[in-house]
Amino acid sequence: MGLATNAQETLAAGRGSLDSIADWIAANQARLPAGFAVAAAIIGVMLLVRWIGASMRNSDPDCTRLRGVIGRMLAKTGLFFMAATAIDVIATYADVPPKIGRLADIFFTIAFALQGAIWARELILGVIARKVGEDTGESTLANAMSLIRVLVSVTLFAIAIIVILDNLGVNVTALVAGLGIGGIAIGFAAQGIFSDLFAALAILFDRPFRRGDTINYGGKVDGGGTTGTVERIGIKTTRIRARSGELVVMSNAKLLEQELTNIDEASVYRIWLPFGVVYRTDPAQLERMGEIVGAVLKRLKGVRFVRCAVSGFGASSIDFSLVYDDVGKDFDSRALNRSAICIGILKAFKAENIDFAYPTQTTFTAAPDGTLVMPWAPPAVSKPAKT
Repeated sequence: MGLATNAQETLAAGRGSLDSIADWIAANQARLPAGFAVAAAIIGVMLLVRWIGASMRNSDPDCTRLRGVIGRMLAKTGLFFMAATAIDVIATYADVPPKIGRLADIFFTIAFALQGAIWARELILGVIARKVGEDTGESTLANAMSLIRVLVSVTLFAIAIIVILDNLGVNVTALVAGLGIGGIAIGFAAQGIFSDLFAALAILFDRPFRRGDTINYGGKVDGGGTTGTVERIGIKTTRIRARSGELVVMSNAKLLEQELTNIDEASVYRIWLPFGVVYRTDPAQLERMGEIVGAVLKRLKGVRFVRCAVSGFGASSIDFSLVYDDVGKDFDSRALNRSAICIGILKAFKAENIDFAYPTQTTFTAAPDGTLVMPWAPPAVSKPAKT
């Protein structure tokens, strides 16, 4: 008898539930169709947006343009978020019981927080991938992409979980404080690693140099420091092949703290070449010095004469400064041009009887009558021709 009674009670409860559902449907006959229509329309629009996003992403898989970044984000719109949105819309239009309405709101909050984290992650990684796509060959982010993806994902989903817990009524103050203290402790423990990592990202986004560029740091190009070609930009260090052949491994943070000169970014190289001639040089030759030296540079390709003028009076010489532009991109070609200019000037000065100056001291002596005896022979005086 007891089992029969329980079965009858269960059937009665079932019929009561069915009757309640039927009554609820009957009470919302006007609202339910509108709710389902709006929900279907929202799902249709989201599916269309996701399809458009996938097409944009497939047309630009490397995210070299903003179109590819946006497409990558939209293509990650999930069915879970679509279903939660549809259920919440239906619960809004229909007069559902408060508990069911609350469950629908919670379901939508969880779905929206997680979907927002996914969108933000894809947007950030898409922007970074766009920067990577502009580089050819190996780059900083190509090596660090997995680590960056983990850091971005953990951060965004941690924020999403905190938002979900806060909407569920959980006091997240202590959790946020604990995460903040833990983050500070981890930051202090790994500040060296993170400083180099952020420096590597700064190199990527600010682009003071790229892989393959020739740079000088710690001094000027022709006045000290280290000059070499960037071979690899890593997460912590940058490897530079010096002109003398050795490999220089430099911390990213310390490298950015110094003055950097990107030699390859110059479209033309302005070069100063000083020299000095003796004081006995004929003033007419001094006035023609720009013409004499300029003729040497005109015979060389890729070199443009700028000026050659007196820069001052030295202890043993009249000082000149030769300025010219060289369009050569590599150091060896510029060095060969400089050598050719020096040899050409030597030949031109020999033809013009112009002497280079070197450190000398001239002694002047006086005759018994007080007149100076010049330390060089007097100029020859031409004799009149005999008739």
